[in-house]
Amino acid sequence: MSFNFHDQPVLVLGAGVTGNSVAKALTAHGAIISMADDNPKATSDFPVLIPAAVHVSDFAAVVVSPGWNESHPLVRAAIAAGINILNEVDIAWSIAQEVSPSQKWLALTGTNGKTTTVEMTAAMLQRAGFKAIACGNVGDTVIDAVTHADGFDYLVLELSSFQLHWLKDARFESVAILNIADDHLDWHGSFESYCEAKFSILNRTEVAILNSDDGEIVKRANNWDGRKVFFSLGTPSPGELGVVEDLLVDRAFVLDAQEAAMIASINDIQPTLPHSVSNALAAAGLARTVGVSYTDIQGALIEFHPGRHRIEKIFEQDGIAWIDDSKATNPHAAAASLMSHLSVVWIAGGLAKGADMNALVARTKDRIKAAILIGADRELIEAAFLHHSPSTPLVKVDADYVKGGASNALMEEVVKVAVTFAASGDTVLMAPACASMDQFISYSDRGDRFARAVKKLVAHEK
Repeated sequence: MSFNFHDQPVLVLGAGVTGNSVAKALTAHGAIISMADDNPKATSDFPVLIPAAVHVSDFAAVVVSPGWNESHPLVRAAIAAGINILNEVDIAWSIAQEVSPSQKWLALTGTNGKTTTVEMTAAMLQRAGFKAIACGNVGDTVIDAVTHADGFDYLVLELSSFQLHWLKDARFESVAILNIADDHLDWHGSFESYCEAKFSILNRTEVAILNSDDGEIVKRANNWDGRKVFFSLGTPSPGELGVVEDLLVDRAFVLDAQEAAMIASINDIQPTLPHSVSNALAAAGLARTVGVSYTDIQGALIEFHPGRHRIEKIFEQDGIAWIDDSKATNPHAAAASLMSHLSVVWIAGGLAKGADMNALVARTKDRIKAAILIGADRELIEAAFLHHSPSTPLVKVDADYVKGGASNALMEEVVKVAVTFAASGDTVLMAPACASMDQFISYSDRGDRFARAVKKLVAHEK
């Protein structure tokens, strides 16, 4: 590999899933690993130090896990000392050049829909007969995928703004950008910095699949010189992907740009919602860049079902649907969810990550029958309602509940309140518009607890 780690002391920042995968891979290449983590209870098979006990000058290189900011004292100290700062994706890229030089990488980013779209893309490649896996910010780490015994032909990487911020070396056959909206502003400091991280993915490829329904993407892609393939929910022009009546249509990867090829029917996509169709177009575009046939793309879409906690129907009875969209961790994702239903009892709140809630409430207020608010930043949502829709009933819920504990008192109280508002024709929707870590272990934990409360109190399952 291009990085020579043999007998070199390496500090890995972050003792989570990514950090441990990096540590194991670099140990196999002869590195002497130490780890640092802000959590004093962090555990690993490698020595874990608290940051105050670390002297970065003792190390030949520092590996930064996603989420570690340049403002962290250890990162600042490493930069000041001129120490080589690395990241998991670039290390995986270097290993891939050594152990699997024919392997090809596709990559995707955006504020919302990333996981669904990379999984769709991997399914299309698999149906075409390739060994492919979705990895990165979903499923396996990139390093684990590269070193996997199966020897994948293609990796389809979901990349967060954190990962892209640190990326330097990896290259991609093609990339896609799904959308861009306020998110992680607490980490990046501004929307401009967040956008810069996202759009840096274009520096790693020559072909990009881009959402022309997103004005920010169109504006920022204008200055990029690579091949731009736009997709939208409208009728496609030559060189684009789009929708004609009830068909997804390709006018980009055809022999004659004046012709069009059918990719699939809208009814092949479940759930049949606008953002699901948009995600399918992006996935199809990535798959077409590496020659996957329309038949295989359509077959994969027919068989594909989104992962858990993404507009997942938990229960339906008496005309009331209970929906878990715990993965809607920012206003952009929550808006897509809310606009998919006509009358909503909305469960929202958590860690806003610096996002503004006013535009979300202003856009969706006519569909919200009542809002049940939880979490650290619920006052931001409350303030948006008081400004844009003061007559909407708001209930702030608290309970004797400990994060990660056996009691599910918080979600049970949420469901009890929701029952008092919900009537036939309504949807009780948990699409929090916020991250979960203030009250829950993860968005999955939040969704699981919601589902458990619904099944206990509404479905009366034991």
